[in-house]
Amino acid sequence: MKTTESSDAELVAQSLVGNRDAFGRIVARYQSLLCSLAYSATGSLSQSEDLAQESFITAWKQLADLREPEKLRSWLCRISRNLTYDALRQQGREPSHRAESLEEISESPAPGPLPLEHLISREEEAILWRSIERIPEIYREPLVLFYREHQSIESVAQNLELSQDAVKQRLSRGRKLLHEQVLAFVEGALEQTNPGRAFTLGVLAALPALTLSAKAATLGASVAKGSAAAKAAGAMGLFSAILGMLVVFFGNYACFRIGLDKAGSDEERGHVKSFHRKIIVFFTGFFLTFALLSFWVCRNQPDHSLLFTMLINGLIVIYLVTYFAFGMGILRRRRQYLSGILAREYAGHFPKPAWEYRSRFGLFGLPAIHICIGDRFDVLKKPVTAWIAVGNFAVGGLLAFGGIAVAPFSVGLCAVGVLPFGALALGLLVLGGFGLGVWTFGVLASGWQAFGCCAVAWNTAFGGVALAHDFALGGIAHATQVNNAIARQVVGSNLFFHCSQIIVRYCVWLNLLWVVPVVVQWRVIARKRRGQACNN
Repeated sequence: MKTTESSDAELVAQSLVGNRDAFGRIVARYQSLLCSLAYSATGSLSQSEDLAQESFITAWKQLADLREPEKLRSWLCRISRNLTYDALRQQGREPSHRAESLEEISESPAPGPLPLEHLISREEEAILWRSIERIPEIYREPLVLFYREHQSIESVAQNLELSQDAVKQRLSRGRKLLHEQVLAFVEGALEQTNPGRAFTLGVLAALPALTLSAKAATLGASVAKGSAAAKAAGAMGLFSAILGMLVVFFGNYACFRIGLDKAGSDEERGHVKSFHRKIIVFFTGFFLTFALLSFWVCRNQPDHSLLFTMLINGLIVIYLVTYFAFGMGILRRRRQYLSGILAREYAGHFPKPAWEYRSRFGLFGLPAIHICIGDRFDVLKKPVTAWIAVGNFAVGGLLAFGGIAVAPFSVGLCAVGVLPFGALALGLLVLGGFGLGVWTFGVLASGWQAFGCCAVAWNTAFGGVALAHDFALGGIAHATQVNNAIARQVVGSNLFFHCSQIIVRYCVWLNLLWVVPVVVQWRVIARKRRGQACNN
């Protein structure tokens, strides 16, 4: 902004007595500011100038209402913003939708020659706005003003009533976002121009009848070899999925056998068998419903790998969730049943579990290690508590393993902690069948950022089915930025998703973290039962 001899207050005073030249100096002084603010909101150069002109006319009519002439700049900005937002509201659209698409511009008739001061075509204007439209207004306004005010940070700071440090920070962030938007725009445009199947068919249709050359034969052999490799990779993916399913069901079979071996009577074993039969019946009904829904969702997907992945992972998750829900549902009745047995057979005194270890060393009142395996009456007791705790219900200061595990690092059917791993997992960095956390990896994953077969997130989701507010990448996806260059850039540069793509290669073996300890418990309890049978 050029320095003038007259202050704003003096120019206002002169304008109030009808001096149009004085008001013309006000216009010259602030026209760049008001045009820039309007353009930053609308994305249209012509509309921004119309709104700025309307703002000055409104200011001329209401100049007598200005009580503090020295605050003329703020007053003009307020008028400009109000008129701009009113215009956008009347048009019934958001500022980011103001610019015309390049396709519409290219199909419209060419306009007449523009004045010399407007040496920018409509195509250039569209490209300009497409580059900056998604930059937040808090960064876009300083950026537009900076380049219109001869790259003067002092002028931008004065016009927006900010400190120069604040302007520098916003310009730095704005330039970074501008670079990302331009890069994404270029990548998206180039991707759309990539020759596709229509080009291939066109070439094939134009080919004359020729004999197959040796070079073409070699190329064909390479393609066939690549196809075989792809089939082999698909077979390996199928093998991993089936192996993972078998590992999970074997682990749950071990839990079933633990229940039978812990039972002290045929009646109690009958309850265990009845419990698992009900689980299988309800699981079958839930899974068939899920399978029908999956077929409907994937009916238009040419690649059946998404459907297959959903069915395999859904099978596992539905079984585990059903198992946990039934376990919690019968907990009260089981406590009553075992309380009666404890009173009748043991006179209210708890018998020893199959195996228990409690370390003598402790810290802050907690033992370092407490492991309790094969406790028939564990649902009547307090949770196993230690820095490292193992039990049906375990609470650990560092690590916990059990049916329900609560600790910073926890593994169990239901795991809660900073880093939980389980069929149902809740925490900060979550790995689970059904997971809820800030960063979540799972079959059904939900959180701030989520990776999984079905991923639901606020910020970013990546998976077969991906639903998010901001960014989504997946076979079936929905978000503000979905399956485009921006979404791919966000996912590709994110450490969580990078680690998740490494973990997914070994997710089958991650199940061993809980399957192996469960199998060990099964064998310990079975040995204890055989020993008791021999003694009897």
